[in-house]
Amino acid sequence: VVDGFEAVLEALKAKGGDVEQYERYVAAVSGLGVAVQDVKDVSVFRIIVWGWLKSPEGGLLWLKNIAFFVITLLVFYFLAKAAGNLVRKTVSRSKRFSDLLKEFFVSATRKAVMLVGIIVALSMLDIDITPFVAGLGVAGFVLGFALQGTLSNFASGLMILIYRPYDVGQVIEAAGVKGTVDSMSLVSTTIKTFDNQIVIVPNGEIWGGVITNVTGSDTRRVDMVFGISYTDDIAKSVKVLEDIVSKHELVLDEPEPVVKLHELADSSVNFVCRPWVKTADYWAVYWDVTRAVKERFDAENISIPFPQQDVHLYKTAAGS
Repeated sequence: VVDGFEAVLEALKAKGGDVEQYERYVAAVSGLGVAVQDVKDVSVFRIIVWGWLKSPEGGLLWLKNIAFFVITLLVFYFLAKAAGNLVRKTVSRSKRFSDLLKEFFVSATRKAVMLVGIIVALSMLDIDITPFVAGLGVAGFVLGFALQGTLSNFASGLMILIYRPYDVGQVIEAAGVKGTVDSMSLVSTTIKTFDNQIVIVPNGEIWGGVITNVTGSDTRRVDMVFGISYTDDIAKSVKVLEDIVSKHELVLDEPEPVVKLHELADSSVNFVCRPWVKTADYWAVYWDVTRAVKERFDAENISIPFPQQDVHLYKTAAGS
């Protein structure tokens, strides 16, 4: 149709007719660019715009592309949710993974599917995605070089999540900080100390050092040392300590508590007292037994010595 109309315009132009407005119309409906500033007649501008909107290579084409773009994004959005739910269902069966690692797998799956969806959707707009994909690679290299420390913490966070040396709510000592793990991320671990300070420790420092998980086991041994004087009865002292430990309701029967003479120190004869308790009862037993030992030793006239030093004075003859 356009070709036939152009032939008519050529014939009209050859006879001296004014064909400028019609040429602009043909340019619009055929998808050719038109400079808006050259259009001085509003009616002609409306004709051009309306023609471009109805053109299969103009407005209709872009309308179709935009519709496919939106539909593609919606499809991949629901695919991302479905893939995330599938991953969540799969990893939830494993007790080896922490909750944070499970959420990381779910989030990474959804974002990966959505990234693919965005690339496919851009192709629906007739946009060449080759430079876009190449740009992602270059951007990844630049960011990786600029964020070496952050990426190191990220990698350490992944190792912590995979091997699970600790979890949220446990008491740990790492990177010189001791307290309860309040929260974790792939970059850092937030620890609340016993005096209620919030300390944020980079995962790289934690994974690169020694990690002590204080509450990682269900039971713990309470290590205490008590001393008596050299003039006190050793058998009587052992019996008192064993009686205190055996009667405490929080002390476990198995493993059996240990009360042994351990050291002949400078000022005292020292006994080790090592009952086993549930981890949550550690400090309760420690404080209760310590108090009970002092009270029973006083009641049994068993002394608790303190460091003493003998000073010997020698008189010397005058002038010597």
